[in-house]
Amino acid sequence: MRILKQIAAFFLVVGLAACGGGDGKFQKYDGPAITQIVVYKGAHKMQMFHGNKIVKIYDVSLGFAPTGHKQFEGDGKTPEGAYRIDRRNPNSRYHLSLGINYPNKADIAYAEAQGKEPGGDIFIHGKTGFGGKNIGDWTFGCIAVSDEEIEEIYAMVQDGTPIFIFP
Repeated sequence: MRILKQIAAFFLVVGLAACGGGDGKFQKYDGPAITQIVVYKGAHKMQMFHGNKIVKIYDVSLGFAPTGHKQFEGDGKTPEGAYRIDRRNPNSRYHLSLGINYPNKADIAYAEAQGKEPGGDIFIHGKTGFGGKNIGDWTFGCIAVSDEEIEEIYAMVQDGTPIFIFP
């Protein structure tokens, strides 16, 4: 009988551990649906909206050359314009990340007309890969927040959410 209790206790512990979700970086979000993201590069602010109501505002770091629209691979600029969140990376070098569908057709056409590549792999991500410190603008065109903030954002934002990036 004692062995049966030990076996039952073992499976109870294993079962509860499995329900715990494992990695603590994945949060649940039960607030209002985020219907759009707006980034103001000059103010270094990112706003999360539900309809026309701001749900949350974050301070952000940008590309190391923060002024102007991203046009070419390696220019260090964060894109400007209307895009969408189109993918997520739970194994990001920068903790977690949400992909932005840069470049769009216009971005590609402009770069090609100049004989250059438009670049890509633009994300909203954490700072793990850079020591987690707020050190100003340091990305190659991405939008960076703290690791704790990207955990929240990753839970809040769904693929397909529009993101508008202004100068």
